Amino acid sequence: MIDKTSFPDPAYKETVLAPLFEGAKAHFVEAVRAINQAHLVMLTETAIISKTDAESIANALTDIDENLDVSSLEYTGEYEDYFFFVEAELKKRLGADLAGALHTARSRNDMDHTVFKLVLTERLDELLTHTHLLAQSLIETARREKNTLIVAYTHGQPAQPSTFGHYLGAATEVLLRDIQRLHTIRADLQKCPMGAAAITTSGFPIDRHRMAELLGFSAPLQNSYSCIAAVDYVTSLYSGIKLLFLHLGRVIQDLQFWSSFEVSQLYVPNSFVQISSIMPQKRNPVPIEHLRLLSSLTVGRCDMIVNTMHNTPFTDMNDSEGEVQQAGYSAFESGSRVLKLLGAFIPALTINSDKVRKNIDASCITVTELADTLVRKESLSFRQAHEVAAITSRDVIEKSKPLAEGYEAFKSAFEDQTGRTTTLTEDAYKLAVSPENFIAVRTRYGGPAEAPMDSALPEYSATLGQQMKHASLNNTYRIKSDDARTAAFARLTNIEGEV
Repeated sequence: MIDKTSFPDPAYKETVLAPLFEGAKAHFVEAVRAINQAHLVMLTETAIISKTDAESIANALTDIDENLDVSSLEYTGEYEDYFFFVEAELKKRLGADLAGALHTARSRNDMDHTVFKLVLTERLDELLTHTHLLAQSLIETARREKNTLIVAYTHGQPAQPSTFGHYLGAATEVLLRDIQRLHTIRADLQKCPMGAAAITTSGFPIDRHRMAELLGFSAPLQNSYSCIAAVDYVTSLYSGIKLLFLHLGRVIQDLQFWSSFEVSQLYVPNSFVQISSIMPQKRNPVPIEHLRLLSSLTVGRCDMIVNTMHNTPFTDMNDSEGEVQQAGYSAFESGSRVLKLLGAFIPALTINSDKVRKNIDASCITVTELADTLVRKESLSFRQAHEVAAITSRDVIEKSKPLAEGYEAFKSAFEDQTGRTTTLTEDAYKLAVSPENFIAVRTRYGGPAEAPMDSALPEYSATLGQQMKHASLNNTYRIKSDDARTAAFARLTNIEGEV
């Protein structure tokens, strides 16, 4: 049977090839340009192609860059994809043989994964910048609020007093670990696939280390099959991003709960409050809902990318390439919005101290320290002290009184349980059950008292400083590599002039 059809089928063009071409225009042009420049430099330095041919190719590539408006291109189906479009432009200027020389010892396979890694690294670096700024905001706000009382909740119920600074310190520790995880993932991302060609490298004397250097990678990815088949750089990256926003979403949910009318320990300023269209009394802290929504969207978008790789073959495949790469960028977009908004939102928040005090009084949450005090001062067992404290708390709660006014109930419970009179005076009792004392005596490592907080906050700042320094070094290395590649490529365009 004679096949009289021609490529591409209109449906395939409309549904696959044209969208991929538009995606390449939007995201991959600069990366393809960098790879073409670096590959030409490496082919010339290894004498795989002559300096004369290199000059012609370099000048043709420059002409394409300077005179072709990629953004105005429309996909016609004449060429399969953006790679073949660029090669066709080279052929127009150089002829087929010389234009094809640029593709010596490489494939779309290793090029594609190199493009994807370059673009993902750039997007990750931008995301890391926002996470660093958010961590700074958290640390600064924790320092400001290290003595500000809050009610800490477990299982949705008032549990113990703490401070807003201590709570933010906990969130900061998680964020710093998430940031470190992303830095580790970035290091794995910095292994260059170029030189793997289709699967098995090449018989030409290519210099893979030089290619990695020119493109700003730390080194080549060693196994050539891995270069075109392994997608762990994708799955690990999106898993790391997912964890970042999953963890932030838990803090955001607390902010929603704390700002509710019934709890009301968190005050959201007017600049972050929207009004009701019908109920004039309402103050709606709507940004919290957007933060929660965008965090969940980001988590879902990351899951989408990771799950796309499930049960795919361990080889080069479209499942991990242009379509899914472009889809994944939406996670960076929504995630960056969360980081920017949360970084502005956290420092603007304050604690409603009067409401916190009322909630502490109503919930009897300092009673744990009463039991602890009885162990220390009255030499009771903790179980016996716990029973005295429990009886006292039940009495004041039944009478709708704050725990500080429960001294008589406490004395009675103490005598019933121990058969003797307590040595605690009423003033000593009131001190024991005060939230300020509750915080002040918790001086152990990691606690909310001033001393452990004064120790923790500089440690957080130092950790963040190291992470930011590492990011700065990464940026400097990338800029130097870009400059070195650009300079080496520029020399190719004027080889005769140099001679």
